[in-house]
Amino acid sequence: MKIAFVSVRGIPNNYGGFEQFAEYISVGLVKRGHEVTVYSPSYHPYKDDEYKGVKIKHIYSPETWMGGSIGSFFYDFMSLKDALKRENFDIIYEAGYTSIIPAFIWFDVKNVTKSIVVTNMDGLEYKRTKFNKWVRKFVFWEERMAVKHSHYLIADNMGIHDYYKEKYGKDSKFLAYGADIHDDYNVEHLKEYGLKPEEYYILVARLEPENNIVMAIEGYLHSKENGKRPLIVVGKTNTPHGKELVAKYGKEKNVKFVGGIYDFNKLNSIRHFSKAYFHGHSVGGTNPSLLEAMASECFILAHDNIFNRAVLKKNSLYYPNAEKVTEMLNNIESICTQHKKNFTDGNVEEIKNEYSWEHLVDQHEEYFKWLLAQKKVNR
Repeated sequence: MKIAFVSVRGIPNNYGGFEQFAEYISVGLVKRGHEVTVYSPSYHPYKDDEYKGVKIKHIYSPETWMGGSIGSFFYDFMSLKDALKRENFDIIYEAGYTSIIPAFIWFDVKNVTKSIVVTNMDGLEYKRTKFNKWVRKFVFWEERMAVKHSHYLIADNMGIHDYYKEKYGKDSKFLAYGADIHDDYNVEHLKEYGLKPEEYYILVARLEPENNIVMAIEGYLHSKENGKRPLIVVGKTNTPHGKELVAKYGKEKNVKFVGGIYDFNKLNSIRHFSKAYFHGHSVGGTNPSLLEAMASECFILAHDNIFNRAVLKKNSLYYPNAEKVTEMLNNIESICTQHKKNFTDGNVEEIKNEYSWEHLVDQHEEYFKWLLAQKKVNR
């Protein structure tokens, strides 16, 4: 098969979840004899035309001077144009839809017959509170257009799968992200942040409103744990909401904003040795940081929503508000005694069985073969 991944910011991963996914899946498919191309913006630091057997197609992107939100529309337009006009791909995999829908409409993707275009619908993007009312209306329109113009849809979470079935009557294929299980945790990484094993709580997220960071912080501040074990917040603070959080809570002695941590060995170690891990994401599908926390044997306390429950199932305790966070922390010792080992063991088994990268390469290869078989049948 000849496969392209577009709407990603290049590999090797230097950006986020979709890029990590594209790297693992593309390399895995190449090892099985398939020809795979990943589109990459011109500003990506990796300049070679191949990475571990995967072809890299460098496309000019104005994002560095125009800004990511606007510049990505131009980058995705040129990537899709190249994939449709200059190449002969069997399958074009779209990683998300928010910046490529104008290109979908321009190139009349729904009537393309040469390639199969499949779109990963990501989360419920129009619900992201970082967008103002008009942007959210525009993104909701984009969602409808993605459903209309894509040949097939992929959902990375069963909650997303059910949403598209109920709202649009459209089936989607459930294919999740993956995570690696590690055994190289190093307690020495904690010293940089003045931490000791089991003596801190951690939250890892983009500092955006829909990740419910305020809920976790307020719940912590009103608990008996405030002053006993600090709450470590990992994530870049240069977002508008991040700046608001630092302004409001930055002077709290026991709430520590440490910025982003991009050394995965360090981050996984800090996750692993925590007393508990807060996961507040509420509008996405399967969040990569949640899978990484599961793989790191974290004791996870999660925001109560269908997406988190679809992934964590019975291996977490859930909070709908700050008051519940406070209640959990006030009883953390008895809760850990009762649940921690069962939950962490259960999450590691879930990663091994459902979210290992090898398993996901199997699933994607099988699905792509099925797509080509459907194309032959429908000719």
